[in-house]
Amino acid sequence: MRHRFAGSTLFLAALLALGGADAACAIPLTPFRSETQAQRYCPGDVVVWLDFAKGIYYAKGSRRYGRGFDGSYVCRGEARSSGYRRSLLGLR
Repeated sequence: MRHRFAGSTLFLAALLALGGADAACAIPLTPFRSETQAQRYCPGDVVVWLDFAKGIYYAKGSRRYGRGFDGSYVCRGEARSSGYRRSLLGLR
C-alpha cells in the first residue's frame, strides 16, 4: 500500500510540473514596421499598435494608433497572450 501511495504522489507531481510549464509559456511577439507587413503575417487576426514602454496596445482608429517611438505593429492575439492589455482610451 505504501508503494502505491508513493507512485500516485510522483505521478501527480509530474502532472503538475508539466501543466505549470505549459501555462507559463507565452507566444513570442513578432513586431513589424508597417501595418501591411503585420496584416500579411496574421491575415485572420487584427493588427494593433503596441506601445512597449506603456505595455498597452491601441486598435486601429485610436488616436495613438501608429504613433510613438517605442512601439510596433503586432497581431492582437500575440499581444494578448504576451500579457499586454488594450488601451482604455476610446476610438476617434
